[in-house]
Amino acid sequence: MDTIRETLKQYALFSTVKKGEWAATLGLIGSIVASWFGGFDIGMIVLFAFMGFDWITGIILAAVFKKSGKTKSGALSSKAGHIGLVRKGLTLMVVIMAHCFDLLIGQGNYVRDGAVIAFVANEAVSILENLGKMGVWVPPILQKAIEILKDKSEPDQEKNDGANS
Repeated sequence: MDTIRETLKQYALFSTVKKGEWAATLGLIGSIVASWFGGFDIGMIVLFAFMGFDWITGIILAAVFKKSGKTKSGALSSKAGHIGLVRKGLTLMVVIMAHCFDLLIGQGNYVRDGAVIAFVANEAVSILENLGKMGVWVPPILQKAIEILKDKSEPDQEKNDGANS
């Protein structure tokens, strides 16, 4: 029995040592990527989750309900899907840029947090739009929470609108 185990270990794709090396490598890469975003806090977790939810609801809307506004037929399109993923990638690039501004200013994560909140609100609105097109009822309290997020991400918008009048 021991010889069989030893033989299997020799031919295993990932031995215990290799697993440790892979874990260390993935940990290093994860740490570097998290540092680009200014850390991986609750804001980033929510942003990634909402991006995933938006992507999933968009696919369901197109594939099942055929009501996507991204194509003439409303059906699923790989081109539209790729464009959506590129936009999500560019959103993450803006978050990295916001973190770089924070580093230049040296006063915490205010710019990054503002960008994250704005993008979370945007993703939430998109998710609700997708759900609405599918006929899913959305509780008013959730709609109100998104309005609060929108207001929080654009606190000076009303002041600027009034000053330009």
